[in-house]
Amino acid sequence: MDPENVINEALAVYKTTDNFDFSAFIAGVRSGIEYIFFNRLVKESPFTLQDWSHFLHLSDRTIQRYKKDNKPFDQVSSEKILEIALLYKYGEDVFGDKHTFKRWLNEEILAFGRKRPVDFMDTSMGIRMIRNEIGRIEHGIFA
Repeated sequence: MDPENVINEALAVYKTTDNFDFSAFIAGVRSGIEYIFFNRLVKESPFTLQDWSHFLHLSDRTIQRYKKDNKPFDQVSSEKILEIALLYKYGEDVFGDKHTFKRWLNEEILAFGRKRPVDFMDTSMGIRMIRNEIGRIEHGIFA
């Protein structure tokens, strides 16, 4: 099975991790995310290319090189791209739309020490913290 198709299908139907084929997802990460898929995520997400550059710890120039050379992102960047894509889909589902979720991401939140959740998206641990907080919101558990 083509890892790109697995990732595309997984993101399209993602609701919870309960019905998710993680082994196929991991295979997709290991083979690397193609720039064309990344570019589609950039266009569909509320984040600019500069935001993504910050999240991935890559310069704008390096990202442009991936585009120019038409080569997949390395494993570390691919994993982070997919973590953010899944987080975004989850947040959009819980908050009901992308605009409300984007607003929440940019608000100072008490649970994050009065910092904005988006400020934590440059680390996997930060993404996990955001996902956990969204889970609490989904289940009506507020800090």
